Amino acid sequence: MENDIDKMTFEQALSRLEGIVKELEDEKIPLEDSIKKFELGVKLSSHCLSKLNEAEKKIEELTKSEDGKLSVKDLKLEE
Repeated sequence: MENDIDKMTFEQALSRLEGIVKELEDEKIPLEDSIKKFELGVKLSSHCLSKLNEAEKKIEELTKSEDGKLSVKDLKLEE
């Protein structure tokens, strides 16, 4: 299952995570199933965070210097 998660795009993992949240909100689900779904949700959440961190590193900011020249620099986001 973890290999499948590693191959997911951010959007796929987020969609599956949202589905798990809806399933866990159903009070009729057995405890064992809830625990398994929760564990999967944690893995999906971690994968999504990893994908967001990768995207953040790739973001670049186009800036204009005082002399009018354009340059590209890494965007530093505050945490």
